Amino acid sequence: MKISVVPSSSNFRNVLPTTDSTGGRRWLYPRSVTGRFTRWRTGVALVLLVALFAGPFVWVDGHPLFLFNVLERRFIFFGVSFWPQDFYLVAFGLVTFIVFVTLFTVVFGRVWCGWACPQTIFMEMVFRKIEVWIEGDYNARKRLDASPWTVEKVAKKSLKHSVFLLISFAISNTFLAYLIGRDQWLTLIADNPNAHIGGLASIWLFTGVFYLVFARLREIVCTTICPYGRLQGVLLDKNSLIVAYDFIRGEPRGKKVRGEEQGVGSTALQNTFYPLPIAPHSEPKGDCIDCKLCVQVCPTGIDIRNGTQLECINCTLCVDACDEVMHKINRPLGLIRMDSQQGIEQGKPFRFTSRILAYSGVLIVLLAILGFLLVSRPALDVTILRAPGQLFQRETGKQVSNLYLVEVMNKTYRPISVRFRLSRSDAKLIFVQPLSTVPAGELTKGMFFINLPEKSIRQNSTPLQVDILVGNQVVKQLETTFLGPVH
Repeated sequence: MKISVVPSSSNFRNVLPTTDSTGGRRWLYPRSVTGRFTRWRTGVALVLLVALFAGPFVWVDGHPLFLFNVLERRFIFFGVSFWPQDFYLVAFGLVTFIVFVTLFTVVFGRVWCGWACPQTIFMEMVFRKIEVWIEGDYNARKRLDASPWTVEKVAKKSLKHSVFLLISFAISNTFLAYLIGRDQWLTLIADNPNAHIGGLASIWLFTGVFYLVFARLREIVCTTICPYGRLQGVLLDKNSLIVAYDFIRGEPRGKKVRGEEQGVGSTALQNTFYPLPIAPHSEPKGDCIDCKLCVQVCPTGIDIRNGTQLECINCTLCVDACDEVMHKINRPLGLIRMDSQQGIEQGKPFRFTSRILAYSGVLIVLLAILGFLLVSRPALDVTILRAPGQLFQRETGKQVSNLYLVEVMNKTYRPISVRFRLSRSDAKLIFVQPLSTVPAGELTKGMFFINLPEKSIRQNSTPLQVDILVGNQVVKQLETTFLGPVH
């Protein structure tokens, strides 16, 4: 007998899941669920939360593990410093990261959003847990919001939002520590507040933003604001692994009724995906009993049975909810599971397609190039320029001098001794202030004169080469010009 497949809502793609019939905001009350995927997500979230809060305070060999100092244009990734002179590396790294995100999405869909995104981790594993602890389960929260303002409601709402503000304040301080570094952050919070009005204002501004996101916006960040959800729509194909409902096995959905044939719990039926047999002379039904638990647990309010949707963040809560129901009615697990559209429709296992292999090849090449650039990156970055507005000066002994500015960036975590040498034997380099050692991780500036005998000058602009030495090894050679009189 042919089984018809009818989605529960024919216009679900035309209506946002968080809006009501009048177009207003529909507040979501996701139901709590337990299961193997939920336990794994909780473990992953705990590890990531510890890493996130510990990141700016973990130092290795006297320097932070992570730093994103936009004001000073200094960035540290896993202990490796990047300065404005390394912009090409940052740009190339971003391109590599975009390709990685593209490949990851093509293969696994929006798993990042449901398992590793800070927005989801804080919302579902921190703020939502606190909300449930204070206000109760999803039914209790509904009743509380619908009830008039009483002493109990005021007390619960005040407690909840006070805790939300405290956690937002902690997140704000951590975020600021990533931006300015641990030491400056400690100075900011321990010093006289009047001396750090801007920093304190930043903390409270970030606190307000985080509170707004987790207390009010919530799933709107994932469904509307975040651009990654839009990107997902053009990257997924029929071979991508996503959270999917097996409509072939589940439809037509319906409640189990009395009078079902015996043998539903038999081994034969447990190991097949045939529809559940019901009372004689009735149309066979699929495994979906239309309990709507998959909808009730969804943090973005969608019905996964309608198919792939932009709002799905692959959190797998619906998988655990459905597996729990299948276990109770003695049916095989996996009515909702991680699978591809090809796997659902044709039973084909996941395979690496030419598209995935192409993205993988590009990513490997980019990673190889990025690795080479990082390994070959010089420890010193030196810039030499003639002083602006200066021509030349005549010195005693028929010498002509030019003034130069030099900047030396030490990208390592150890001081480096440097020497400067001219390629011409008749040229002389004289520093205005000695520059022999460049401190670790700092930009050092200096000035020096280059003198040339007037008789050796043959043109208005004489090319010169300056060698920079560390020990006896030439680490960099720079070209500059020398201005002088021509008779």
